[in-house]
Amino acid sequence: MSFTQRLRRRLFPPRDAIEGYENEELVDTICRKTAAYQGRANWPLVADLTTVLDFGGGAGVHYKTARQQSPDIRWAVVETPAMVRRAMELATDRLRFFERIEEAADWLGNVDLIHSNGAIQYVPNPVRTIRSLCAVAPAKLIWHRVPISEGEGRREVQTSYLSDNGPGQAPSLAEKLVRYERTWIPEQAFIRAHEGYRMAERSPDPREHGTYQFRFVPD
Repeated sequence: MSFTQRLRRRLFPPRDAIEGYENEELVDTICRKTAAYQGRANWPLVADLTTVLDFGGGAGVHYKTARQQSPDIRWAVVETPAMVRRAMELATDRLRFFERIEEAADWLGNVDLIHSNGAIQYVPNPVRTIRSLCAVAPAKLIWHRVPISEGEGRREVQTSYLSDNGPGQAPSLAEKLVRYERTWIPEQAFIRAHEGYRMAERSPDPREHGTYQFRFVPD
């Protein structure tokens, strides 16, 4: 974002706001931007993988990059009901959208990877959801942008700009604020939730201050 754009936001903040990830305008914005997105050129993480469960993967933005690395990969996105309904138009024989973790796992069969980027903090109960993901028995789990709390878990209201949601740019979009709740997850609770797995990597995530990235593998 240019200095002029940042200055304009500071001087003339949007007056309108929308609430939560189930908002139809937010969902439509993410889907339209994802449909136009071409993906990055290279993603070594998915090389040689055949099945991925992408928890909170929006309208399939990560699949667009993954298929360039592995054209035959099968990708199941688990998302909110509103996103699943809207993103169905982007589904293919290798990209599907599901509301339930179990349904996504059934479609994939054996799961090579569970991938999640900046999503687990927005569910009502992150620890319970992590346990449900581990029950799928993937070969490994990769987490990005997880807000980790050194003490007790806490909830807060996070605010973003509508145009910042989804990949790429949306220059003609009428700007609004988006508000949603997120959880800062106690680190030990996050780690213990991975029943049957051990933490193989942990490091600060450079994309968002205060968040971490993790890799878990079977014990």
